Amino acid sequence: MPKSVVAVLKTTPESVVEDYARLMDLAGFRAHLPADKDTILKINISWHHYFPACSTTPWQMEGVTKALRDAGYGNLIPAQNRTVVVDPKLGARRNHLESVVEKYGLEFVYLYEPGVKWIRYEPKSPMLVLDRIFPDGIYIPEMFVGKNAVHLPTLKTHVFTTMTGAMKNAFGGLLRENRHWTHAVIHETLVDLLAIQKEIHPGIFAVTDGTIAGDGPGPRAMVPHVKNYILASADQVAIDAVAAKMMGFDPMGLKFIRLAHEAGLGCGDVKELEIAGEDIADVNFHFHGKQDTFASRGQKLIYHGPLKPLENFLLRSPIAPWSYYASRLYHDAYWYPFIGKPRVKQILRTEWGKLFEKYGRQPS
Repeated sequence: MPKSVVAVLKTTPESVVEDYARLMDLAGFRAHLPADKDTILKINISWHHYFPACSTTPWQMEGVTKALRDAGYGNLIPAQNRTVVVDPKLGARRNHLESVVEKYGLEFVYLYEPGVKWIRYEPKSPMLVLDRIFPDGIYIPEMFVGKNAVHLPTLKTHVFTTMTGAMKNAFGGLLRENRHWTHAVIHETLVDLLAIQKEIHPGIFAVTDGTIAGDGPGPRAMVPHVKNYILASADQVAIDAVAAKMMGFDPMGLKFIRLAHEAGLGCGDVKELEIAGEDIADVNFHFHGKQDTFASRGQKLIYHGPLKPLENFLLRSPIAPWSYYASRLYHDAYWYPFIGKPRVKQILRTEWGKLFEKYGRQPS
C-alpha cells in the first residue's frame, strides 16, 4: 500500500497564492479529487472577529480556489455552519473571505439557513459515540453527499484537542448547531466524522495554512506567530499528524489521531508518511496547547469535572443559553478588546498583516 503524502512548503506573502498551487500538486490533489464532481470548500470560521491563525485566511482561500479552477474543477461551493457563539457571515466579512468569493464568482452556503436541507444519515461504519450522543439520528447536510470536500483549516492549538486541523474542520460542517453536545467525547466524535466523510465524499483533501500559527488556548484566545508554512494532503489524519509534529506535539499521543490511525482511517505515525517539499525533521515550534481560559476551565468542569452529572441540565435544557452568553461575554466583551486587539495590531504590522489588509481593500 503506498504511503500517505503530506506536502509542506515555506512561503512568502508575495508568492503564497502560486505556492498553494505548487503545494497541492506535490500532494497529488488531482488523483484524489474527481474533477467531474462539485467540490465543497469547507472553510473554517472559528470567530466572527479577525484574529490571526483563528480562521481560514484570504490567501489560503484564493490559492486553493485558483488552483482548482486552473485544473478544471467547475462548481466550487464555500460552506460553513454557525455555532451558538460564532456568526459565520460576520466572520467571512471580517476575515476578508468575501472579497475572494466575489473575485472568483463563488457563492457562500451557510448551512444553517432555511434553504439548506439536512437529512438523517445512517453510517455504514460502526460509530464510537455519535449514535449515542444523537439517539434521534445523525443529521448531515444533504448537499454534502456525492461532492468532494476540501478542508481549509489553520495551524493552531485547541483547548479540547490540543491541536486542531483537518479532522476537526469537519465538525463545523457535518453536524448541526447542537454539535457542542459532543465536546465531552470530542476525540471519538472526530473519528466518527471522518468515517462518515469517507462514505459520502468521492474525494477528500485538506490544505492547512500555517503562515501565521496560533499557540495557547485556541481556537480563539491564542498568541499568533508568523511561521510561513503551508501543508496539504489527501490523508486527513496524516496532515494533522504532521502539523502536530511541527507544533511540538507527539501526534500519536493525541487521542483523535491515534484512534483514527488505529481505525485505518489514515496514517498518524509520521515515520510511516512521505513528506514532500520541505525537510521538517528539525521543525519544532514548541507550542503548548494545554493552557486554558476562564471560559474553557468552566467548560471542562462540566465535561470532565465535578459538574459532569449536571451536563445535560446545564447544556441541553432550556437554561443552556446561559453558557452561550457567558462565552460571548468573556471572549467578545473582555478578551478580544483588551487582550486580542493588541495582538492583532502586532500582526497587522507584519508583511502578512499588510497582505491581509490588501484583501480588505479589494473592490466589492
